[in-house]
Amino acid sequence: MSAGEQLAPVAGVVSACQALCVPRATWYRHRHVASSPEPSRRRQPSFRRISDEERSAVLSVLHSNRFVDKSPGEVHATLLDEETYLCSERTMYRILGQCDEVRERRDQLRHPTYKKPELLATAPNQVWSWDITKLRGPVKWTYYYLYVLLDIYSRYVVAWLLADRESGAHAKRMIKQAYEQQNIVPGQVTIHADRGPAPAGKVVAQFLADLGLTKTHSRPRVSNDNPYSESQFKTMKYRPEFPDRFGSQPDALGFCRVFFPWYNTEHRHSGIAMLTPEMVHYGRAADVLAKRHQIRLEAYAAHPERFTKGPPRLQQLPPAVWINPPISTAATEEVLH
Repeated sequence: MSAGEQLAPVAGVVSACQALCVPRATWYRHRHVASSPEPSRRRQPSFRRISDEERSAVLSVLHSNRFVDKSPGEVHATLLDEETYLCSERTMYRILGQCDEVRERRDQLRHPTYKKPELLATAPNQVWSWDITKLRGPVKWTYYYLYVLLDIYSRYVVAWLLADRESGAHAKRMIKQAYEQQNIVPGQVTIHADRGPAPAGKVVAQFLADLGLTKTHSRPRVSNDNPYSESQFKTMKYRPEFPDRFGSQPDALGFCRVFFPWYNTEHRHSGIAMLTPEMVHYGRAADVLAKRHQIRLEAYAAHPERFTKGPPRLQQLPPAVWINPPISTAATEEVLH
């Protein structure tokens, strides 16, 4: 507080505390302690506290085979029924707390610690993400299930399927279609998905193993572990022509047959330099960006005064796309280089 003591007489207490980011109460408290003739005395233990011998006796009772699996409330009540009083129930909790033994004593189901998926894609057909969304049918509680398989680097929908129920067989059919159309070789693609029903998950897991594809899963109740599929679903459901309900499954199928070609070939995606997913997925991004840059250079040559930040720069695609990038930026740069 020496700096505050030097600054306060010149600038005032309020200004000095604001400059040093110190609460005024803290400044006054330190000033009071410094000017106090006697140092603050150490707090004396309460005369009500139990002795160390009594504390050891209570702990021995709580650790006994008779009471080791009972709560302090049960122990306290049982001892009272036997005309024995060692201490209060709260004191029993306090003694256990000092020994770090206050917890649920019964065996209970505990959720395992799920590892956060960290997936990196630097080119198309390295990481695919798939998920299922519900499309509402003509009446309440009627749904159609839309399966979508997405390349996270290019945002290209490599396959989709509409069904009347969730099934591992449907997922297998969709993945197999994409596997063949994209000419995937074993070990090339990692497929990421939410945690679905156990039977369906086992069917898909075995199928992916047969194809030589690596699989990963999102953590339960963590929506940002599968962000690209969620973003694609949002794009679809916010389209002006997306209805509140579909009249029938053929009606929903007709919408999907129009939407997905539009999404792949016409939708300009902000995450990939306003290119379409098809341009990025099939390697035309560099040519399109170079052509855009040339047009901007010609515009700059004609009217340089309109470009307040100088000559236009060549846009680039992101060098990498992550699902949950590592916290360490140094580790991320090492992977990229």
